[in-house]
Amino acid sequence: NPDVALHPEHLAYIIYTSGSTGKPKGAMNRHGALHNRLVWMREAFPIDSADAVLQKTPFSFDVSVWEFFWPLMYGARLVVANPGDHRDAGRLIGLIRRHNVTLLHFVPSMLRAFMADAEAATCNPLKFIICSGEALQPEMQQAVFERLPAVKLHNLYGPTEAAIDVTHWACRPELSSNIPIGQPISCTQTYILDNDLNPVPSGVAGELYLGGAGLARGYLNRPGLSAERFVADPLGQRGERLYRTGDLARWRRDGQIEYLGRLDHQVKIRGFRIELGEIEAQLLQQPEIREAVVGVHSAGQDARLVAHVALQSGATALDTAALNESLRKTLPDYMLPSLIMVLDHLPLNANGKIDRNRLPAPAFNSADSDAPPQGETEQLLAGIWQEVLGIDRVGRNDHFFKLGGHSLMILQVQQRLQSTHPVSLSLRLLFEHPVLKDMALAVHTELSKSTGKSGALNQMAELLNMLES
Repeated sequence: NPDVALHPEHLAYIIYTSGSTGKPKGAMNRHGALHNRLVWMREAFPIDSADAVLQKTPFSFDVSVWEFFWPLMYGARLVVANPGDHRDAGRLIGLIRRHNVTLLHFVPSMLRAFMADAEAATCNPLKFIICSGEALQPEMQQAVFERLPAVKLHNLYGPTEAAIDVTHWACRPELSSNIPIGQPISCTQTYILDNDLNPVPSGVAGELYLGGAGLARGYLNRPGLSAERFVADPLGQRGERLYRTGDLARWRRDGQIEYLGRLDHQVKIRGFRIELGEIEAQLLQQPEIREAVVGVHSAGQDARLVAHVALQSGATALDTAALNESLRKTLPDYMLPSLIMVLDHLPLNANGKIDRNRLPAPAFNSADSDAPPQGETEQLLAGIWQEVLGIDRVGRNDHFFKLGGHSLMILQVQQRLQSTHPVSLSLRLLFEHPVLKDMALAVHTELSKSTGKSGALNQMAELLNMLES
């Protein structure tokens, strides 16, 4: 019905983000805020009927909103990927080439997996790659510049509470260890303030506050939390609000904003914003767990969730497999801890709070070092696992995901295998065989099929040559 009466203040959508109390919070975004964001995007990235935008982001992530509606507003084609394609670089490359996709979005961690595929350089239709969701690393920027020189790379920033994105930076080669998030988009204000809500000078870190047309109405049925995060603007007109992002930032000398991390224990894992307290709350719901704390362990380029727990009195062991199955009922996969370490008790500081600095360091090591890999395929896979997982040893009965692996890591396994063996291996095959010896058998079977097909083709070619002669 094209005649539905809409007001800019009407709700357009509600997307839930992680909550520190274990209860997710629904950010209520308005039509006016979304319209402002999409109109700005047309100004920044002019598209028309000659363009195609790839929709691949799950709809629980607000990037999906502009992927769905922006191309339709301006006459571009909308190419919708199949579920799961956003994790498979090979499928994305096929979609880009087959449908002449000119613009798409990547979370930086997935951009890394995409650029690791040798075929990424063949994506000639691409004009724009847009990144957001987590910090964009300089080496990834350089990889795009080198392998896709015709593509323009843009770094965007914004929380769910402010209509997707609020700042923008057109990437360019520069000697810096921190790619900026840029300047505010149209009808949006950004402030970096100290604890007393005073603006900080250039180069000084402070909390990033947002104002203007993009702000959400607040959180659904959470008036107290809305009042805490959406505060009166001390620098604006009466009635205007600012959103407290909880992000640490600073102004550069050239007037661009640098993102410096989180002020609290909210983190980004593979582009998803996570409140560690939400995972802790779900762990404490388990009958065998008395105390729990969750942190992030960085291993090279990767970040993994690690849980430290103490058991109830009388409990002697923890069935981690059963625990993970229970957590899956309330938490998505990206919020499941890669490692759960059981302690007698969690260390406390002088104030009686958990002392995170005294928690033992996690060790993602083989639980089956007495059963080394057997045969060429197992040994090949074990070497790849060690590189991808960043561990020293892998046993043939080890489970990929129990060693800290996740979907993006298994994509790296697929890419490394295909770089050494000319065979098409599906991600599903690797997902369904997470134990090393089982994965090796499945890979060996696929390699044998490929070799068999090649042999049959060679025999057919020889027969044709004989008939021609």
